[in-house]
Amino acid sequence: MSRRWFRREVFRLLILFAVITSIAWLWLWDPHAQRPRPIVYPFDDERPKAQPHPIDRLISSAQRTFDELIAKRTTDLQATAKAYRQRRGRHPPPGFEAWFAFAKDNDALIVEDFFDQIYHDLNPFWGIPANQTRQQARLVPEKEKITVRNGTVQNEKIEREWMEHWVGMIKGIQHHLPDVDIPINLMDEPRVMVPWEDVNRYVQVERDSRQVLPVEEVVGSVSAFEADVDLDESAKIQFGSSKWYWDAARLSCAPDTPSREVLAATNFTGPPPPPDLFPLFSFEGYVSNWTAAKDPCLQPELRESHGSFVEPISKSTTQALVPYFGGSKLPMNNDILIPAAMYWPDASLYSSGKKHGSEWEDKATAVIWRGAATGGRNREENWTRFQRHRFVSLVNGTQVRLAQQNPDAAQGPNFILQPYETYRGTAAQQVDLGTWLDQIADVGFTYLVCFPATGNASCPYTDPYFEIKNEMSLDVQYEYKYLPDLDGNSFSGRYLAFLRSTSLPLKATIYSEWHDSRLIPWLHFVPMHNSFVEVYGILEYFIGFSMGVETDGGQVVMEGGHDEEARKIAMQGKEWAEKVLRKEDMLVYVLRLLLEYRRVCDDERARLGFVGDLEGKE
Repeated sequence: MSRRWFRREVFRLLILFAVITSIAWLWLWDPHAQRPRPIVYPFDDERPKAQPHPIDRLISSAQRTFDELIAKRTTDLQATAKAYRQRRGRHPPPGFEAWFAFAKDNDALIVEDFFDQIYHDLNPFWGIPANQTRQQARLVPEKEKITVRNGTVQNEKIEREWMEHWVGMIKGIQHHLPDVDIPINLMDEPRVMVPWEDVNRYVQVERDSRQVLPVEEVVGSVSAFEADVDLDESAKIQFGSSKWYWDAARLSCAPDTPSREVLAATNFTGPPPPPDLFPLFSFEGYVSNWTAAKDPCLQPELRESHGSFVEPISKSTTQALVPYFGGSKLPMNNDILIPAAMYWPDASLYSSGKKHGSEWEDKATAVIWRGAATGGRNREENWTRFQRHRFVSLVNGTQVRLAQQNPDAAQGPNFILQPYETYRGTAAQQVDLGTWLDQIADVGFTYLVCFPATGNASCPYTDPYFEIKNEMSLDVQYEYKYLPDLDGNSFSGRYLAFLRSTSLPLKATIYSEWHDSRLIPWLHFVPMHNSFVEVYGILEYFIGFSMGVETDGGQVVMEGGHDEEARKIAMQGKEWAEKVLRKEDMLVYVLRLLLEYRRVCDDERARLGFVGDLEGKE
């Protein structure tokens, strides 16, 4: 065997190996295949391996919003006045330096954004004569207004409990106030409903009047009230009512909003139309824009699914822009917001004083709700459209099971079940929905308010669907982790107490309050859509679901929940409320509001302002 032959055979073997390799490569190669491209995700941390829940995303976004808000904090008079001018386009009102000192003395956190509601409420008044607003306020009956003269509240005879609390509130700042008349809305419902075209015109006047005057042109104190000796009785505020509250409300919506041209509903038979699975203003079904989610101008379906529009208890409104102060309002109302009267007492039906609940780990992993069947005047022909009735039904295991057994559609008398597994509802896919609700929810009415009134806790047309439950004090409710908070005849007076508790508020509302710009959903509380379409998804995310396992004590074991996330939001809400929703913070807000209100009532308002921080500067 020669060396030449050996080299030849090795060469042949190499050729054969190359041929076989090429054939195999050609056999396996897909000419249509492409190189994998990197997947671009809407959020950097979203990856298929983790399948992040939408609520995880909303929680993360809420923290960023909070960080941006708190970064605007100011701590000295110069910076605070500068932030005011930048945001408001004019000098601060007379008395601003006293307001700042009061805020600092009370350890208030000062962020200019916290006071946006004041300017939303008062800016339209720049569009009407100052003496008109001033006289309208002075002509309000004594029992419906708070009068301040020479730094002292003048009210002596007080007929209503809420007025007593508001008087107590104003007395806390009376020595800082100029002479002023403060009309108070003592009804549950808001009363001022000005057509959008009028408000838009008034607001444009305010915008056009904005200017930061030279220091030498500024007037530093308001005019004396004694100028109004002869009052024009024609300026007295007149209130009326309309059959359909919705038709008055929608005129206050902008012309290009969905609700503006939608007439009031007149047939309230059966459940309201099924809600969209993914409502507007949501991220994969969960509320992402809280302001929009509360706005009836953007949701015409609320006209037939919320008691405020189905049939409110009271319908006494005006379409004229008049100064009336109240604790809550719809986004389209023009009432002037102040902290609600029920937030002022240390202990009442709406507050439990210093009792805020046990440690999170010691609470029952369950939902608790007790309340009256309010929300408006519910009758036999319309009760199925009221929000509290709907929530109690949706979270009641028995009613849900009956709805699922309905041969025509998965609906009860006042709700239509949607395919909630769309909300990643494992509970709806792997366990019986009704059984799961029985395990995690204890909700019910303590009083079935109905019309005509029966004089007792029952109601003939709703008795077949609701069982009266025992009343439960707030401090007992605090022993549960999850506290739904729902609109009644207007807003819910328990909201602040829930925020201050060691439990987690689940909030659904269409009403605005003074503190809205201070609270961030998914950071301080959990928002819910008013249809409650996502309620099962929310509960499953936080609580998880049961596979039938029980502890030695008989408690059901839940799997797949996010208990730590719930605890964190509950604690953040509590700690934040104790920083920015204290009684001191209410006084800081009201003092700022009344200084601004007094300026807008002054004939010299265009020149009035505080410039103490600028004097001596070029």
